Amino acid sequence: MRVLLLVVSVIFVFLMAGCNGNRSQRKQAADAFAGFVDAHFRSQYEWRPSDGTDAGFHEYDSKMEDYSAAAIRTRIATLSDELLKLRTIRQQPLSANDEIDAAMLDGQIRSDLLDLETLRWLNRNPIPYVTLPGSAVDSLIKRNFAPPAERVKNVVIRLRGVPAMIEAMKANIQDPPREYTELALRVANGSVNFLGQTVRKWGEEAAGNDAALKRDLDDAADNAGAAMGEATRWLKEDLLARSKGNYAIGADNFSKKLLFDEMLDIPLDRLLEIGEANLKKDKQAFLETARVIAPGKPPMEVMRMISNDHPTEQSLITDTKRDVEGIRQFIVDHKIVAIPSEVRPIITETPPYARAGGFAMMDTPGAYETKATEAFYYVTPPEKDWPAKQKEEHLRLFNRPVMNDITIHEAWPGHYLQFLYARQFPTKTRKLIYTSTNVEGWAHYAEQMMVEQGFGNGDPKIKLAQLAEALLRDCRYVVGIRLHTKDMSIEDGTQFFVDNGFCERAVASEETRRGAYDPTYLYYTLGKLLIYKMRADYQQAKGSRYTLEGFHDEFVRQGGLPIPLMRRIMLPGNSAPLL
Repeated sequence: MRVLLLVVSVIFVFLMAGCNGNRSQRKQAADAFAGFVDAHFRSQYEWRPSDGTDAGFHEYDSKMEDYSAAAIRTRIATLSDELLKLRTIRQQPLSANDEIDAAMLDGQIRSDLLDLETLRWLNRNPIPYVTLPGSAVDSLIKRNFAPPAERVKNVVIRLRGVPAMIEAMKANIQDPPREYTELALRVANGSVNFLGQTVRKWGEEAAGNDAALKRDLDDAADNAGAAMGEATRWLKEDLLARSKGNYAIGADNFSKKLLFDEMLDIPLDRLLEIGEANLKKDKQAFLETARVIAPGKPPMEVMRMISNDHPTEQSLITDTKRDVEGIRQFIVDHKIVAIPSEVRPIITETPPYARAGGFAMMDTPGAYETKATEAFYYVTPPEKDWPAKQKEEHLRLFNRPVMNDITIHEAWPGHYLQFLYARQFPTKTRKLIYTSTNVEGWAHYAEQMMVEQGFGNGDPKIKLAQLAEALLRDCRYVVGIRLHTKDMSIEDGTQFFVDNGFCERAVASEETRRGAYDPTYLYYTLGKLLIYKMRADYQQAKGSRYTLEGFHDEFVRQGGLPIPLMRRIMLPGNSAPLL
């Protein structure tokens, strides 16, 4: 008996030692990964301090990006070192949550290295150099997270960094595609007045009675505006003639971007086949719906008829508020998804300095913003001095069927709902990074899903507006792949949008040119299709316990993970195809 007790005791000691050892290893792994995450985001925001501002980390407000050749080399070295460290950490016993975040970070780091080392975006693409100054300053202007005078001081610092940014562009850029240079020229030309005048006007009021600060702002704005003017001159008179590079990144790099960005390993021929089939389906539905609304009329004319139902200049904001609230109520009444807050977005006119872009957009703070926590749904009014015809054409963009679809995408249950959930995302990594097939895929999925759930009460105009937006994204899907892997030209892509998306030629040209510098802008439709397939598999797995609201609730609370990782969480052990 004593021998037996001794043996049992020895076994128990060894088992406890093993348990304690495993527990110790897990804790060491968790601590190592947590330290890695913190270090990664510190280096990320040192590289892109304006992103740190947007995320809510205001220790970066007084810093400006450095895109010099030396800084790019340092960034590549940092990312390469991080990749090695992460690989070592992942050999340890990480928790399920940490392993999912580690996989996402691994993809992000590899994607950044692909862009910097292989695709050499900062050596072949002038666009980042001329877009960054405006967005870096805008990050400090648009949200009231600190006293205005303090923000002016940081605006001055970032304005002072603009000349160095332009010099870095001139030193770094070699043999860009002409399409890149042409867009950079437009952005630079439009940024001259923003940096030199609009920012100065805002800052003079924000600086109050501080005369010295106003002088600093004037000097910095003058120099920044002059630097952007020099960028415009250089792009037009020097670089444009030398811009003979090819925009196509090739099939191998296209596949790598999808793998690193979205964790998708689908053969490109199969991917294209899926996109073309979806385009064909949506196009047929669009034509059939247009015939219901106006038999015998061309689709473009039917869309113009829809635009007759638009707000007046005076009712633009109030009409938008009504529609936003109505869509929210539909979500509640039909149990589409749980809304975790009663806080609404603030619906207001787009600030004058931000009116160069779209006519409606959602502006939400970062997940770590603690002061300027309000979200704005901006709508851009016609300018007061426009002639009546121009005002009318602008207001037609806000026709109710199309505006409802955009509001579903931007607000309910699209991006604003995602923002409301952001603070609840389970980890720091998921609060700070996302994938487009998830975030944009969800918002685009929401457009179609809401109509399927009865939004619009079967109104064919609502359906046509949703299909018009779907066709645009379908064309992006197909054109993006063909531009970069099938030798499609810009003119061919433009005609494809005209023929299949029923776009005006000017819009079709802009959409195709976007595809030249945004290769994987198929992520809207691709994400939507991935979510629909995941929903079907989830419903099959849940059986009688399935509800649409339950699926949506579980999906949005996880953050913007790649869809394969979402499936790992919501469909454990499921090996069904992604599409």
